[in-house]
Order: sequence, then structure tokens, then C-alpha cells
Amino acid sequence: MNSELLVSDAIHFRVDYEINPYMDTGVQPDTAAALAEHQAIVAAHLAAGRKVEYVPSAPECPDMVFTANAAVVRGHRAVLGRPPAQRAAEIPYFREWLSGRGYEVVEAPYAFSGQGDALACGELLLTGHGQRTDERMLGVLARELDYEVVPLRTVSSRWYDLDLAVGVIGPDTLAYCPQALDAAGQRTLRGLGVDLIEVSVEEAARFALNLVSDGTTVTMAQDAPRLAAALRDRGLRVVTLDTTQLAKGGGGIRCTALTLDNPPAGRPSDG
Repeated sequence: MNSELLVSDAIHFRVDYEINPYMDTGVQPDTAAALAEHQAIVAAHLAAGRKVEYVPSAPECPDMVFTANAAVVRGHRAVLGRPPAQRAAEIPYFREWLSGRGYEVVEAPYAFSGQGDALACGELLLTGHGQRTDERMLGVLARELDYEVVPLRTVSSRWYDLDLAVGVIGPDTLAYCPQALDAAGQRTLRGLGVDLIEVSVEEAARFALNLVSDGTTVTMAQDAPRLAAALRDRGLRVVTLDTTQLAKGGGGIRCTALTLDNPPAGRPSDG
């Protein structure tokens, strides 16, 4: 679980457009600080024993650092993202990378935010819709990746991707912000029979749930002390990092890593 990740870099990271409420073209990231933040995230993954693959960013793709939106991967199949038009130029680079490494690549027929809206949790795929992902993608993902898809609708563009509202800690543990999901989504999560950690709107808005967990170590934003404490109480190692610059693009730690090791159907996760 999250032991093999695809990252890019922040060399070309900037705010050229506004496609989520966190972006403001008048507030640009400091390039050197953004590079340092991203390098610290990669270093934390390596220190946790995770394997990190790399695809270089392209000058015309200022959000390419957020690799999670590129696709969702299970086994040797990848369903590509179909992001807003402003980010469409990223997808051919990821298609080439995935195809070149033997993945069977499937095009998304509808709007789809990739792993940003598709969080693997054992045999389940928690799938956000209503903001950047067309609800018709749920059936596509179930068919192409052989997951049991769990639909979750976020309530506003503040939670434009599900990975701002829900964090997968392990196959049996989820963290979530109840106020970010509609009533049906809240009932769905409560009915899964897993350990649920509630996170406040305030911490969720600081990208608390935009985390990467391998079931032993959780790498997360530094401004969420209550969630960090709850995770430590469960015996997890928690590494907190600064994501101030990346947040100007509306992303955090989970956004910068595409998981490559989601096991195929029928094979249990080691996470």
C-alpha cells in the first residue's frame, strides 16, 4: 500500500489559472521554496522505505507536480485522468510514461480527476464525484479495474477532489471530514465497518487529509495536530511536512504522488 509512487517535480510549478478555490493568479508560489517542499516530501517517502519513480515536468504544465490526477492504477492497468482543459496537456506525458513501462492504459470517456477522486482501500475504490469527476466514471472504473466502487459526493468546490475530504490510513482505517460529504456519503462511510477518524473542517481545509499512508508511516501536512495525534494514538509513525507553497495550487502531499502498487483483484494488500 503506497510503497511505490510516481512523482514529478516543482520546477515549473506556478499558478497560471484558477480551477479550484485555493488558486489565485495574484499569489504565486516561491519557486525555490516549492522545490524544497517537494524535495522534502520525496525524501520522506524514501526514508519510509517507499520506492519513488519519476517523470519530469513540462514547461507548459504548471500543475504537473500533482501527479495523482494523472490516472488511477491497479495491477498493470491504468485509467487515465481527464482533467479540466487547463491541465489536459499533462496527460500525454503520463500516458507515455505508463505505456513505456508496460501498463495497459485506458482512456477516460468522461471527466475524471484520476487518483484525486479514486482512493483504493483494499478491494474498495472510494470514488468522489460531483465536482471534477463525472458520475458515469464509477461504472467505468468498476469495469476496467475490477474494484467495488464506493460512490462519495463532496459538497462543494472547496473539496474539489475526494483526497481533500478522505484519507486512507489502511485497509481498515479511514480519516474523513464529515462536513465535506453529503449525507449519503457520510452514511456510506459509516456503513463500511472500518475505523473512522473524524477530522475538523479547519484541519481538512489545511490539507490534513491529503496524506500518504503505507499502513505504518503516515506522511502528512504539518498544520493538523489533532489528526496527527489521533494517528499516533493508533500506533502509527507520523511525519509532518510544510506544504505552504504547494497549497497555493490547491494541492498537498497526496496530490504529488500517484500510487503504482495497488494490487490486482484477488491479491491481498500488504498494507
